[in-house]
Amino acid sequence: MSHRQILEAMTGLLAGLFTAMLSSTIVSTALPTIIGDLHGTQRQYTWVITAALLATTVSTPIWGKLSDLFSKKLLVQMSLVVFVAGSIAAGMSRSVGFLIACRVVQGLGMGGLTALTQSIMGAMIAPRQRGRYAGYMGAVMAVATVSGPLLGGVIVDSALGWRWTFYVCIPLAVIALFILQATLHITTPKRTPKIDYLGAALIAVTASLPLLWVTFAGNDFPWWSAQTIWYLAGTLVALALTLVVELRAAEPIIPIRLLKNATTGLVVIASAAVGVALFGGTTSLTQYFQISRDYSPTHAGLLTIPLMGGLLLSSTVGGQVVSRTGRWKGIIIGGAVFLVAGTAWLGQIDHLTPMWQIGIAMALMGFGMGAMMQNLVLAVQNSVDVRNIGAASATIAFFRTLGGAIGVSVLGAVLANNVRDSVATGLAQLGPKAAAAAQSGGSNGTLDLKDMPGSMATIVRAAYGDATGHIFLISAAFAAVALLAVLFLKEVPLRTTVTMKQETVSMTEEAAGVRDAGSVER
Repeated sequence: MSHRQILEAMTGLLAGLFTAMLSSTIVSTALPTIIGDLHGTQRQYTWVITAALLATTVSTPIWGKLSDLFSKKLLVQMSLVVFVAGSIAAGMSRSVGFLIACRVVQGLGMGGLTALTQSIMGAMIAPRQRGRYAGYMGAVMAVATVSGPLLGGVIVDSALGWRWTFYVCIPLAVIALFILQATLHITTPKRTPKIDYLGAALIAVTASLPLLWVTFAGNDFPWWSAQTIWYLAGTLVALALTLVVELRAAEPIIPIRLLKNATTGLVVIASAAVGVALFGGTTSLTQYFQISRDYSPTHAGLLTIPLMGGLLLSSTVGGQVVSRTGRWKGIIIGGAVFLVAGTAWLGQIDHLTPMWQIGIAMALMGFGMGAMMQNLVLAVQNSVDVRNIGAASATIAFFRTLGGAIGVSVLGAVLANNVRDSVATGLAQLGPKAAAAAQSGGSNGTLDLKDMPGSMATIVRAAYGDATGHIFLISAAFAAVALLAVLFLKEVPLRTTVTMKQETVSMTEEAAGVRDAGSVER
């Protein structure tokens, strides 16, 4: 395919991805307002995000495997329809519980868009040229991530209200459907469909149990209790059964044999660690700006520009460098260093940290994420044939979103516990009247600060600001794990063909030509 043909095919694809990313980032800015209006708690705040991430995590490898068996074009259109349905329902939510259910539906659609975008790119473009187009994808993700908080803040602060943060994405998704129908023309190699239903169910259970445990532990039952043992034992049993089923399945959802490859195994570790920092860390930022620093949703969106600008710049420039040189390891290692530096710096913030320091730290974090995300996927795609490109790409996305879902749950639980303890300590220092007021409804975990007494709101804001630094210290530890993993990656130059077979044939023909030339000379 020519450059023009590829760009035409990618237009609708990236429009759909932009829609999903925009929806996620709009909601992140509007969420404090949404939870306040629906009278939700910090735990429900976390689950509005975790529910979508969990659904994305579970469905990503399934969508990816289906893309190796059925029409990629039809599947990506189906995922857009699912996403639109979830968005419409979410906009009509009257309770946090119903909103969480709608976010699950949205997550299923986002899982399809995440997996199928990578799969379709892998089927169209050779790895050597893919870095260039992956840079375009990173740019689209960065623009969506930058514009989302701004648009979400404007919508929440306007007369439209927070429900339009869900509705605004629907027209763009419908447009993306028509663009895909007109521009995307791709064939899927014919194979006998053998869907691994049991593997899909076991993967869902394995991914869900630890997230449920982290959510309920410390609130509904102690961290060290019989319930904890049951959750962890269930996770280990489900994991063991998943490995057995996936090793024996004719068409496994997650091809375990790919994980035996050293490159794939290290990339899985790095992707999961990046997911913790990407989702778990950044989720706390808009909450920090709005709750701790008392900025409006619009200003909170503006304050995230350094993070998204760094992501945009590094993903675009990094993609161009990878395509021109065929080398990717140096870019990934540099990104990991930036990620560690940025998260470690953010780990020092509190409710009084100067905003310019936070901006520089966010920019470093953005540089790191932009340089790593797409190039980690590219490194794995370079080691597999196009027939397995969907499953391979989805596997990396699966572990990245799984790391993100676990990160949001774990870091959210840490944040909630730290805030609760800090608020209790602060209220106790105000005297018995403030403590009594807290027990009557002021410190029950609600994020609706406008109804709190002034002194109590001040304590809560300080508690959130100070606890956010602890979140990023944990994220920095995971970023360091990612850095260690990528240091041991063995760099293989990017091949110039879509399929591995073509590359092998070309090398064989070239060698044969050399031998024939030698015979003629003799």
